[in-house]
Amino acid sequence: MRFFEFQRNARGETRRLLFAFGITVVLLLVAVNAALALAWGLTWGFWMPGPFAYPRHFFAVNTAVTLLFVLGGWWVETSRLAEGGGVRLGEQMGARLARPSGDFDEQRFANIVDEMAISSGMKRPQAMVLARDQGINAFAAGWDEDHAVVAVTQGALTLLTRDELQGLVAHEFSHIGEGDTRLNMRLVGMVFGLEMLYRMGQTLFEPDSRDRRMAAALIGLAIMAAGWLGWLAGHALQAAVSRQREYLADARAVQWTRSREGLGGVLRKVLTQRRDGVVPQRAGSSVQHMLLVANEGKGGQREHWLDSHPPLAARIRRIYGRDMGPLPLHREANTHETDGVSAVPAANTGAGWTLS
Repeated sequence: MRFFEFQRNARGETRRLLFAFGITVVLLLVAVNAALALAWGLTWGFWMPGPFAYPRHFFAVNTAVTLLFVLGGWWVETSRLAEGGGVRLGEQMGARLARPSGDFDEQRFANIVDEMAISSGMKRPQAMVLARDQGINAFAAGWDEDHAVVAVTQGALTLLTRDELQGLVAHEFSHIGEGDTRLNMRLVGMVFGLEMLYRMGQTLFEPDSRDRRMAAALIGLAIMAAGWLGWLAGHALQAAVSRQREYLADARAVQWTRSREGLGGVLRKVLTQRRDGVVPQRAGSSVQHMLLVANEGKGGQREHWLDSHPPLAARIRRIYGRDMGPLPLHREANTHETDGVSAVPAANTGAGWTLS
């Protein structure tokens, strides 16, 4: 796996997508002003006496109100997701703090988190467990390293070998170290702000108590159309950014563990679970991008433009350099698991070597 090349490509693609996100907001402002200008002309402007003219500060007020809804919605949703740190968000998703003193698998998981913190040079995040989820999955959350958590499902603890669990944890550490958890919360907030604009138009479109809706309905319909197009474009860009960050985290996991069998084995076992119809606990669309694999059930081989994750087959192909099939779900004996302690994986030396 040419992980340094993949990391450069993923970072470059992310920058282009974020620039496109900014362009989307600018185009949304233009679309809203154009829609409101048309609505004004159809309702009042063409029927008022004298030369046709827009009210004073018409476009400035439209722009300000649009930004108020978009940026205000972004701030509200981002603040909600960041409130209480990663532990609070993890608890909202059904996770609890790991209990290493009472369970061997959770002790092994806590040890791996310690090791990866040393290997990556990052602060140790809180270890959490989704004890009711038998699917293989994980997520990282938190605004920064000081408030970060790494959570894994019970299925991951039970079915993964030590090397595979290490690859999974390394993937989540990459999300924290690269700032993906903060970036994703910002993108979720921005998409929520775009949706707020659509909701404003929807409110205007609804009739009042006396069913007077001609002018307001036309204005509301114009705002709804612009807001929906903006939300759709924003959601697609958010998904595209998320897919690139998944590729980046996969490459970083291979770099940090120096093994493609770790994370590769995790993804191949997820393939097995999907083939067998194991359904993980459902996650809301606002946190879908945080997971190691999206809760899609049996997915296809092609990437959909609104998918938050690349297809499993594409991720596995990048790791191994070729297509690989599912792996059995049992956990084989591992010499590293005699007492839950192992050597710290080698830190990155900066050499541009390639796994082959």
